[in-house]
Amino acid sequence: MIIYSFNRVTSGLQLVSFSWNGFTWQWYRQWSNVPGLTSAFWLSLRLAIVSTLIATILGTLLAIALVRYRGKRFRGKAGFEQILFLNIAAPEIVMGASLLGLFVTFNVARGFFTLVLAHVMFSIAYVTVTVRARLSGFDVALEEAAYDLGANPLATFRLVTLPLIMPGVLAGALMAFALSIDDFVTSNFVSGSSTPFPVWVYGASRVGTPPQVFVFGTAIFTVGIVFALLSLLMSKKKA
Repeated sequence: MIIYSFNRVTSGLQLVSFSWNGFTWQWYRQWSNVPGLTSAFWLSLRLAIVSTLIATILGTLLAIALVRYRGKRFRGKAGFEQILFLNIAAPEIVMGASLLGLFVTFNVARGFFTLVLAHVMFSIAYVTVTVRARLSGFDVALEEAAYDLGANPLATFRLVTLPLIMPGVLAGALMAFALSIDDFVTSNFVSGSSTPFPVWVYGASRVGTPPQVFVFGTAIFTVGIVFALLSLLMSKKKA
């Protein structure tokens, strides 16, 4: 994909060619010339940012609850843990079809809202697992020391807990972003009138794919790789 984003097109139609015709920067200079492609890319970017923010906040809070609260303080904890496991293990097509059935049953119009909800659903589990792993080695005595010094629970969380678990939070957020921005299967079920970049590319491939798709694909691939590597490094970083 990266190589063919620099491939020259010799035919009259500006469509992807898989035979090498020479090096060119043309498609990078004309990245915005294809109607609908740019808007689909920016939609995917907004979707990834919004869903990542929501999934990171909810996933972090859920991870704290799963680690800190046991027994009667968290009824149904085992059920939540099973749901998280199923969320990661289940094929995307199962989640996409299930969410589509849910939206149709409750007559929810498909669009940006349903896309955000779907992406939060499949990414929150990854955030929770990552943050939970970070919390497993957390020294609770540090929080107790903050309480002894007069800090309230909110100040303790903001000044003690959050900075110490931040590498795990950021790792989960980066993973959620990378998963969201290139998701096709789930998005194809729930996109409705809103068309993310992967869904747009799938539709365009039926009539002919413009070379600019490889330009955007290269950008997404590069960002995804960078974020995945950062996520891996942050998850291993020691406090």
